[in-house]
Amino acid sequence: MQVILKEDVINLGYKDDIVTVKDGYGRNFLIPQGKAVIASESARKVLAENMRQRAHKLAKIKDDALALAAKLEGVSLTIGAKTSSTGTIFGSVTNIQVAEALAKAGYDVDRKIIYIKEAVKEVGQYKAIAKLHKEVSVEIPFEVVSE
Repeated sequence: MQVILKEDVINLGYKDDIVTVKDGYGRNFLIPQGKAVIASESARKVLAENMRQRAHKLAKIKDDALALAAKLEGVSLTIGAKTSSTGTIFGSVTNIQVAEALAKAGYDVDRKIIYIKEAVKEVGQYKAIAKLHKEVSVEIPFEVVSE
């Protein structure tokens, strides 16, 4: 089944994308949650008209994302965590701690757009990816140190 996404869905697509999903996922999750609508012919026409009208707004959003990405290029974060004597963290460092460290550094980045590929369970150097726009992402290096 094809659906039009009303908002960004992780690992599926971005707002206003037309994606193909399994029937159960579309009918039982995406549509009831308000995250998508069925991609009927009339819905596609409405989407095309909305995209045409919002083209200049989308360009501004992308320019803002590029500006923020340029600011974040040189940023390196240090995150403190409670550790054992062997350097293993009690718990793990997640995107929430990375977003808080960015906020302390003066950058307003939503935690939902920050992704860390591997689990951060030890002291060391890691990288997080901030997907600021569907075409703009920036890599943020961070170091986990013992408190």
